[in-house]
Amino acid sequence: MQAIVNISLKEGVLDPQGRAISHSLNDLGFNEVGDVRVGKQILLEIDETDPARLRQRVARMCETLLSNTVIEDYSIEIPDEQ
Repeated sequence: MQAIVNISLKEGVLDPQGRAISHSLNDLGFNEVGDVRVGKQILLEIDETDPARLRQRVARMCETLLSNTVIEDYSIEIPDEQ
């Protein structure tokens, strides 16, 4: 099954990359762009058939390695989950 992990900086954590993108877009004439936050997406293909167990395992992966839980939040999507 596939799991999608979206990781973003927590509210209040400075995002210099997002700020640079926002300034560049404004400089290029895209003045309607306000705050920009940059994150990452990780796609995992895991040998698991139970969506609940998959979600639990992926959460453990996030807590252990994939995200820095001090400054980042993460969400997990299971496309085949019903």
